[in-house]
Amino acid sequence: MAVVKITSLADIVYEQVERDILSGAYQRGDTLTELKLSEQMQVSRTPVREALRRLEQDDLVESRGKSIVVVGITQDDLIDILEVRSRLEGLATARCCRRITREELNELDEIVTLQEFYVARELPDKIVESDSRFHEAIYAACGSRTFEKQLTALNKKLQRFRQMSVSLSVRAKASVAEHRDIFNALAAGDEALAEELAVLHVDRVRTNILQTAAGA
Repeated sequence: MAVVKITSLADIVYEQVERDILSGAYQRGDTLTELKLSEQMQVSRTPVREALRRLEQDDLVESRGKSIVVVGITQDDLIDILEVRSRLEGLATARCCRRITREELNELDEIVTLQEFYVARELPDKIVESDSRFHEAIYAACGSRTFEKQLTALNKKLQRFRQMSVSLSVRAKASVAEHRDIFNALAAGDEALAEELAVLHVDRVRTNILQTAAGA
């Protein structure tokens, strides 16, 4: 029997404000108030208060007296997130190679094929979406909830920077080619190569994101 996830009002507020912070709609230093957010989202102040508490635990906002100030992702945060992701991605891909099923390989192949289609037609939003699906499929197939949870959270924090990065067609083409190489290594059951290619891919992404962020 499928488990139905119940979404609370606090969840809805949290996800919306998190999305606005990570997308850059709220900038570092912006002040958030329970009253204004409750009016904007047409909810009481209680779920807003809970959402802001969770965002503070995530280090996306901080309390300063009676004010809640947006922290967002700093340059130091970005460097740390990319470093941690680089280390975990290779391990997750190696585990994936040992555990992935034929059905999961077919799904991964379909995702890469779709990404190739979107890159050829220069559709940035679709490229980012399919890029996320590729990595999430590997995390899911690696058989570790810890890896999946941590890497998905890290990628979410990189959302805006990844979107800026793939807007450059040269990097978008290179990225999807790297995904195809990773898929081929997984399909061949070559664990060492799959891990090596995954680390190389994320290192290239890191370099590109840092360059893009510096020029933003």
